[in-house]
Order: sequence, then structure tokens, then C-alpha cells
Amino acid sequence: MVASLSWRAKLEVVHADVLQTDLTQWGPAVVAGNLPYYITSPILEKIFNARAVISHAVVLIQKEVAVRLTAPHGSRDYGYLSILCQTYAEAKILFNISPGSFSPPPKVDSAVVGLQLKQDLPDQTAFLTFASRVFRQKRKTLRNNLLQYYPKNVLEAMPEAGLRAEQLTIPQLRDLFERLANS
Repeated sequence: MVASLSWRAKLEVVHADVLQTDLTQWGPAVVAGNLPYYITSPILEKIFNARAVISHAVVLIQKEVAVRLTAPHGSRDYGYLSILCQTYAEAKILFNISPGSFSPPPKVDSAVVGLQLKQDLPDQTAFLTFASRVFRQKRKTLRNNLLQYYPKNVLEAMPEAGLRAEQLTIPQLRDLFERLANS
């Protein structure tokens, strides 16, 4: 029995500059690609911003970035990129790929990451701006990173002010953001 190849009728390969392409133009879609390592973050942001029509993405990226996307709080790799990705998607490293799998071999390991994008999210812009501020200087405390944006007495009243951003989960960061926004 020959398997049906009906998926071919639905496959469209687009050769274009991804940063200049409207990813929403094709309607509901799944994205797959080998992302250039030097523009991985802007491409991921573009995919996340098109989540209304993109349900899943499977991307080949530098392993170091894959680890940062999926990093749990408290780990050395947890940072703004972790918050960005985990706000918009469920991310999972599917498998690693060694440099020897490529010709010529890159000087880094790679990984394939699966992203299941979260749909129907309210606007996350303000929260992500906040997250970028608390991770701006990773080794500083939340108080020191946020002092230029909020009054000192408000920050001092927050129990987590003396912690570093990497110590807080996304829900804890979101709670802090909402408390500061309402103060």
C-alpha cells in the first residue's frame, strides 16, 4: 500500500528574508526552519508575534540558545529569552545535533526545538518590557535593576526586592510586575 502524499499539496516553501516577511499572510501555519544563529532571537520574536496563525514551530538553533529558551528559573541560563519564549510557547528540546552533522561543521552544537505556541494571550508587551528591565544586569538585585523605573520606597516594600530576577518563576515575576504597576 502506498502512503498518501496529500501533505505535498499543503506545503509551500518560501525563499525570502524572514525578517522582512509577513508570517501571518498564509493563514494557519506550522513553521519549520534552520535559523541563522546570529538572528535567532529576532526570528523567534517574529514567530511569537504571529502566534494568532502559527500554532507550532520546529526550529534548528544553536544548542546554547535552545538551553536558554527552555531554562527553568534558578538556573544559570534563565534570563529574558527564557521569559520571552515561555510566555508565548511551550518549548522543548527535541534532540541535539553535533557539528559533524554539517558540512562544513560549525564551531557550536545545535539543537532542534519544538514550540507549541500559546493562543489567545492578552497583550504581553508591558510585562516583557518589565522582564527585560529586571534581567538587564543579571547579577544585580531586582531593587537595583528597577530603581530608575519605580520609587525606592515602593521597591523597598516588596519582599523580593533583594533577590535577583533569575530566582523568580514567571508567575512570581508577573505578580511583582502587577503589584508594581498598581502601586
